[in-house]
Amino acid sequence: MLKPTVLIVDDEEGIRESLSGILEDEGYDILTAKSGEEAIKMLGESSPDLIFLDIWLTGMDGIQTLQEIKAIKPDVPVIMISGHGNIELAVKAAKMGAYDFLEKPLSLEKVVLVAKRALEKRTLEMENIVLKENLIKKWKLVGESQKIKEVREQVDMAAKSNSRVLLFGESGTGKEVVARLLHEKSTRNEKPFIEVNCAAIPQELIESEMFGHEKGSFTGAFEKKNGKFELADKGTLYLDEIGDMSLQTQAKVLRVIETQEFQRVGGNKNITVDVRIIAATNKDLREEVKKGNFREDLYFRLNVIPLFIPPLRERKEDIPLLVEYFLESLGAEYGKHAKKIIPETLESLTSYDWPGNVRELKNVIERLVIMTPSNIITSKNLFMPSENETLTYFTYKTLKDARDAFEKDYIIKKLGENNWNISKTAEILDIERSNLHRKIKAYDIKIP
Repeated sequence: MLKPTVLIVDDEEGIRESLSGILEDEGYDILTAKSGEEAIKMLGESSPDLIFLDIWLTGMDGIQTLQEIKAIKPDVPVIMISGHGNIELAVKAAKMGAYDFLEKPLSLEKVVLVAKRALEKRTLEMENIVLKENLIKKWKLVGESQKIKEVREQVDMAAKSNSRVLLFGESGTGKEVVARLLHEKSTRNEKPFIEVNCAAIPQELIESEMFGHEKGSFTGAFEKKNGKFELADKGTLYLDEIGDMSLQTQAKVLRVIETQEFQRVGGNKNITVDVRIIAATNKDLREEVKKGNFREDLYFRLNVIPLFIPPLRERKEDIPLLVEYFLESLGAEYGKHAKKIIPETLESLTSYDWPGNVRELKNVIERLVIMTPSNIITSKNLFMPSENETLTYFTYKTLKDARDAFEKDYIIKKLGENNWNISKTAEILDIERSNLHRKIKAYDIKIP
């Protein structure tokens, strides 16, 4: 394990030596500089994790040096040290980004404690940066087609506002990816992104999920629960499959949009929230309004900024980029080297219409990453629908293997068509929910 490196900047040799001795005993690697100019030069040659900086330096003083350090290495914590207690200087240093301010004579215990805390804080900040970068990679809008470029441009424009956004598109096109990008690029990105799948929650529980409930408000409410609106306060609430929400819940959501207030189920206290709503649907909401299944006033409230996410068949030139992206990301997820795909196989993937869209493509690539023994994916590894939509499983040696492969693909396809709602898929397949769960587990089907 690499030891943290500490840079000590002081024009007094005795201070440099005493601080070096203290921090070396704590297991740190030490660098020293006797002037601000020397410290700045060293920053170009090394990357210290922490800096102790004297304010009263000959030549460039500590405040000037701090300013230069923050311009070059803004993420490195700097602890200012001084032999003259001066509140004004301490405040100035803090405003410029100094982590802490210590007075001479230096206390051994205080030096060790402040160094430890500063390094812990930096470690957490670096971890947060890495996590955020990984999340951004995970929710990347992959593609260079004109249609996806237009979506990307619209996301960049819409993200800057707090206006409500309504995402339209078939199941599996990437509406959640767009919703998360809208949040990440907004001023609310440090606050929560809370998702509600309106199709997956039983209607009798959706109000409790959305608005929370008080203890004892209904059978099974053993404790108070905060709803999604409360959890998303100051952040973003993503209402997926909004077209499947009951009319009763629609009325309550409309009221929250209008007033930014609501009451928990069984409660009588108004709770105020500041939430940006992004909704998504694979239905034609205007038709649902005509049929009486969706409130017209709620539709107009949600449809401030409409964004249409095109199906994969309308941007086939993006398929090679998506394949490459999934091969790399899924390979990393499963601890495997990224597999290569031969041009003939890629052509087969590109020529297919992908009724399940990007989600279906990802599932196919995931299966190939897991089930292809070699690092090269060829057409024999690929089981795709042919032009007449008849699945070809003739390469399997036994009827059982072919039947199992078909059943797995069929279940994945139906789950994708039903937004991975297990109850709804079981009903359509006319099998018990528990039976479907067993098959999902047996075939190791990954539920997104």
